[in-house]
Amino acid sequence: MSELLATTGTIAAIATAVIPQQGSVNIVRVSGFQAMAIAQALFHTPGHQVWESHRILYGHIRHPQTQKLVDEALLLIMKAPRSYTREDVVEFHCHGGIIAVQQVLQLCLEKGARLAQPGEFTLRAFLNGRLDLTQAESIADLVGAKSPQAAQTALAGLQGKLAHPIRQLRANCLDILAEIEARIDFEEDLPPLDDEAIISDIDKIAAEITRLLATKDQGELLRTGLKVAIVGRPNVGKSSLLNAWSQSDRAIVTDLPGTTRDVVESQLVVGGIPVQVLDTAGIRETVDQVEKIGVERSRRAASAADLVLLTIDAAAGWTESDQEIYQQVQHRPLILIINKIDLIETASMITLAYPNEIDQIVTTAASKNQGIDNLEKAILETVQKGKVQAADMDLAINQRQAAALTQAKISLEQVQKTIADQLPLDFWTIDLRGAINALGEITGEQVTESVLDRIFSKFCIGK
Repeated sequence: MSELLATTGTIAAIATAVIPQQGSVNIVRVSGFQAMAIAQALFHTPGHQVWESHRILYGHIRHPQTQKLVDEALLLIMKAPRSYTREDVVEFHCHGGIIAVQQVLQLCLEKGARLAQPGEFTLRAFLNGRLDLTQAESIADLVGAKSPQAAQTALAGLQGKLAHPIRQLRANCLDILAEIEARIDFEEDLPPLDDEAIISDIDKIAAEITRLLATKDQGELLRTGLKVAIVGRPNVGKSSLLNAWSQSDRAIVTDLPGTTRDVVESQLVVGGIPVQVLDTAGIRETVDQVEKIGVERSRRAASAADLVLLTIDAAAGWTESDQEIYQQVQHRPLILIINKIDLIETASMITLAYPNEIDQIVTTAASKNQGIDNLEKAILETVQKGKVQAADMDLAINQRQAAALTQAKISLEQVQKTIADQLPLDFWTIDLRGAINALGEITGEQVTESVLDRIFSKFCIGK
């Protein structure tokens, strides 16, 4: 049995991020049949407070042998099945910092709990029927959300917006399977099977699967974000563009070429999509060893970026150096940024030459915070051209779910081929069962230990 599935006993873990001198509260979470006994051994309440479910108690945590005071704290009690794991759960709400919360966790372990494995609280919630697998994954997405839209999508998944259509598709497949198997077992007692109706039903299921699969790219953007690299010659205004865009002074701006020696990063949100913006060193030939390292890092950042913002100086126009940089990055999705337009006459823009194949062009005056809105619109247009834009932003599948849906669709296509080849009914059921199993993997109705290992090992210890 996998290590993650060994979920016997009582578990404990710190359920909040422990950062020195930051955060006013830290929580130790305990789940299992010994949770209440551990709490009663460690937590002492003044007065006549009632130890009942869904009540918060005030008191002190003391060492059970020495009675030494460890912390002044609150205790939250949640008895089974009305808890996150559907087991008895207690939470010690301690003061922030490292020492107190670690001491409380150690006392819980000494009283019989064991340290929880990554994601084990949520795994127990899944195994005890409180969550399906899509909801469990949505919790991880919610914790790691990088934008309000990503958080909203995760919340929709937690509320079952993905699980419901998947269960309906699986139920439809089961209905078709029942029709077919009834003809196999009671052929003489039932009317002939309507092949056209079966094919039509499968077409409808496959179409819905295709609709769900169309949300994968949008889901990846919401979860992982978009990596954007600002590249160009020295002194074309790349750092000014980053500062104007991020509304901060992340990058040093001077009139001296080569000021930026390394990649400067900023995290933004554009149209609900997390964007990691990289301001790179100006790309040019140089004998300065430090600047040469920065230029090489700029080239690597551009090669790894999802989108390149090639920035040029409007006054200088398209130079030979710009052309050389363009040849290095033209294999990536690209937007041309014509910066410093405030320094030229409007008529000069008409004669500005650049490669005809560049179809996304934005003019900016970064030093005056002009053109940023148009830049963000161009980025969203590029994303929508290059990736499938989800029609329903509240629903976005992940890679695991997409793989299972793809397998289900392939199985259904094979069923249709089997019907077209006029093979016996027994053959129809083989791939139909494959589709049912694949759909069951998404919600957890059909799931292997290795899949659970892969999913829950990505969670933090206390979740």
